[in-house]
Amino acid sequence: MTEKTKNSKRKPGMKSFLGGTILTDERFTKQLPFLGLLAFFALVLITNRNWSERTIRQIEVVQDTLDELRSESITLSARLMDASRPSEVIEKVEESGLGLEEPVRPPQKIVVPKK
Repeated sequence: MTEKTKNSKRKPGMKSFLGGTILTDERFTKQLPFLGLLAFFALVLITNRNWSERTIRQIEVVQDTLDELRSESITLSARLMDASRPSEVIEKVEESGLGLEEPVRPPQKIVVPKK
């Protein structure tokens, strides 16, 4: 009788693992909820890592786009400053042949009396 109880308390070996009888062992079935919880945490960890890597890639794409737009804005601002200089405006008006002339006198304020 003591021999049978010794055999039943024996740790499952490779034979029971390969044979599949370890899945019916009471010690293993008691641990199933804990193993399920560990599997759930592993899935959450993998999902979180994938989500964060995707977010980092999107941030890098947006950062590159922002850098391109910033440099384009600076370029356009410099071109506008060049084009709005009075000498450039006069030159473009003369090239287009609009017949406009630069005023010799400064502008005057017109005052209308109230009635």
